Amino acid sequence: METFKREDSAKGPSLFLLPQWSEHDAGLTAGFTSRLGGTSHEPWTSLNCGLHVGDESAAVVDNRRRLANALEWPFESWTCAEQVHGRHIYRVSAEDKGKGRLSRETAIADSDAMMTDEKDILLTSFYADCVPLYFFDPKQGVIALAHAGWKGTVLEIARYTIEAMADGYGCLAGDIKTAIGPSIGDCCYEVDQTVLSRVEPLVRELEQALGTDAKQVIHDAVNGRARINLKEINRQIMIKAGILPMSIELSEWCTGCSTELFFSHRMEGGATGRMVSWIGMRGEGKL
Repeated sequence: METFKREDSAKGPSLFLLPQWSEHDAGLTAGFTSRLGGTSHEPWTSLNCGLHVGDESAAVVDNRRRLANALEWPFESWTCAEQVHGRHIYRVSAEDKGKGRLSRETAIADSDAMMTDEKDILLTSFYADCVPLYFFDPKQGVIALAHAGWKGTVLEIARYTIEAMADGYGCLAGDIKTAIGPSIGDCCYEVDQTVLSRVEPLVRELEQALGTDAKQVIHDAVNGRARINLKEINRQIMIKAGILPMSIELSEWCTGCSTELFFSHRMEGGATGRMVSWIGMRGEGKL
């Protein structure tokens, strides 16, 4: 069963929500945007939220405001980083609130994951096939968001985020709930030997540690090319890091198969927009 629930609006963006986490915290919101319900023109049609893809800045900022309004969050809460396909995790403080919402120059620098225990901060990051990773510790009141393409996956950004939550806030891996959002699936994601040579050692390590089968995540290998399952690799990384399997939500949506709903860098030849993953905790009694 798909864990991200689609919610359409006649006047606003079409969104994919993670409603089950609100059972643990009524003030928590988490989800993923579609490409629908914005103001950008081709080839960024229409809810492009990335400032780095050549779209008009005014349209991107308007699209970001549309999402904030749909969530009934003030746009001033929108906080984001400049992603570099690394594994640096940034601890977001109250002073960081709103960074990057209007321009790339004001974004948190060189960070592919953010974490915070602050209320009323909306963590956001950007995607067009890469894997969005969500983290929530209801006991400590801590959230995190990570961006994992193949490079971030190989660098085990999921594990490092979990460890950073433990070091920074005293979170226990067994208490952390995680989610893996819509991203390109192994049905559409074929890679060459350069990528395979980086992915295979990690997959073998996970196979030895967890007793998994490498064929689950690397298959149809022909002439130095193969299809890989980034979602499943990240799920296994989380389990190895101590996350309970029952605490991992896994989306079945493939961005490559559904370009009518999602931007796909792979399927659209790089000329496309960016979706947003978000997570935030509302302060008590605040709108």
